[in-house]
Amino acid sequence: MTIEYKINQAVTADAFIDLLQRSTLAERRPIDDRECMAGMVANSNLMITAWDGEQLVGIARSVTDFHYACYLSDLAVDQSYQSRGIGKQLQRLTQQQLGSQCKLILLAAPAANQYYERIGYDHNPRCWMLQPDATIAD
Repeated sequence: MTIEYKINQAVTADAFIDLLQRSTLAERRPIDDRECMAGMVANSNLMITAWDGEQLVGIARSVTDFHYACYLSDLAVDQSYQSRGIGKQLQRLTQQQLGSQCKLILLAAPAANQYYERIGYDHNPRCWMLQPDATIAD
């Protein structure tokens, strides 16, 4: 198996959705909202992808300023390719694209907390989220 990694390779919304379905991430993403999914891909400014031939088998999709903060929005690897170091390599390549002061930030699925701690991330309990249907209180 030879995995090829690509930086900012175009990915269609359909290929992205298909990969999420083959990973464990589909249950936490709006895969039935194609317009949203297309927007997620189109408006990411850093995507590292892993390919087995023509098949997309992994993605690290980020939004970043490249200098201070990089939000790793999605890290997905096809379940049949997991435990082969693809996720770690996607993160390494993401980090290599960033400036020396840039932090890699993500929200982990509950089952992945131990994984991120084990590979070197610091846990930060100060994350806050405003849901789409919520309004900023007076």
